[in-house]
Amino acid sequence: MKYRRLGNTGLDVSILSFGASSLGSVFRDINETEGIKTVHTAIEHGINLIDVSPYYGLTKAETILGKALAEIPREKFILSTKAGRYGEQEFDFSKQRILKSVDESLNRLQTDYVDILLLHDIEFGSIDQIMEEGIPALQELKKEGKIRFFGVSGLPLPIFERVLNQTELDVILSYCHYSLNDTSLLSIIPLLEKKKTGLINASPLSMGLLSSRPLVAWHPADHEIRMICKQAADFCSKNGADLSKLAIQFSVQNEKITTTLVSTASVENIGKNITWMEEPIDQDLLKEVLDILKPIQNRTWPSGDLEYVENAIK
Repeated sequence: MKYRRLGNTGLDVSILSFGASSLGSVFRDINETEGIKTVHTAIEHGINLIDVSPYYGLTKAETILGKALAEIPREKFILSTKAGRYGEQEFDFSKQRILKSVDESLNRLQTDYVDILLLHDIEFGSIDQIMEEGIPALQELKKEGKIRFFGVSGLPLPIFERVLNQTELDVILSYCHYSLNDTSLLSIIPLLEKKKTGLINASPLSMGLLSSRPLVAWHPADHEIRMICKQAADFCSKNGADLSKLAIQFSVQNEKITTTLVSTASVENIGKNITWMEEPIDQDLLKEVLDILKPIQNRTWPSGDLEYVENAIK
C-alpha cells in the first residue's frame, strides 16, 4: 500500500481509503458480519483511512463500523465522520446540533475522538450559518480534543472555494469530481495547495455509473450520462475488462489526489480493489474508454440549494 501526506495534517493516508457508506445498506442490503469482516480486511491490507457519517443508513453505518473497529487497535486507523446531515432532507448546521452530533457519533463508533470531522453536504445549508456556527463548532471540538482535524464535504466545487476564501480548513472531501468521466476536481488543486488543505477524493465509480452492475434508482445523473457510462462498461466487458477496475486505477494513480475513497461491504470486492490498485493500468483501454466518455466529460448534476451554489461562485 502506498501512502501520501494529507495536506498540513501530518497524517499519512493510504491512497485507497475505505468509505463506510455501504455498511449502512446505501447501495444494497448488507450482511453485518461480512461488513465487519470487510473493514478488518481493508485494515489488514494497509488501508488506514475510514470515512463514515451518521446519515449513512440513518446511523446504521456508524454503528456497524463501531463494532468492527472495537476489535482493532486505535492507532491502526484514521477515522473520519461527519455532522450536519441526518436524513434525505434533514440538515442542521447549528453549533448546538454539531456538538451533540459528535457525542452521538463517538458513542456509536466506540471511541473518544475522531481524527477528522466534516460538515456534510454543506451546499444544502446556509453559508452564513456554516461560517457563523458550523466552523466555530469545529474549532471548539478541536480544542476539546474530540476531533483532531476538520473540514467540509459536498458536491459543487464552488462551495469549497467560497469557504476556503473565508476560513482555514484542514481537509475537504469532494466526490464524483475525479473519475474517468469527470476530472474537474483538478481545477481547485492550486487553491488547496496554497491553503495547505488536505484532499479526500470520493466515489471514483461516480456512485456506480462506472460499473457493470445495475445502477441504483436514486442516482441523480441524467439519461445521457447514464447511457454513455453504460456504453463504456459494455465496451470493457466485451474486451474482457472491468470498467470499475479501470476507474479505481485511474483515480489512485494521480499524485495530486491524496487518497480515494471506495465504498463496499464485500470482502471479495475490497480484495479486488486493492489488487486492482497495485496492477499497471491498461493505457490502450484507458484511451478507448476516455473517448467513449468524452461527450459527457465533466458533466455533473445539481445538488443543494441552487441560489446558495450560485452565490458561492460570485
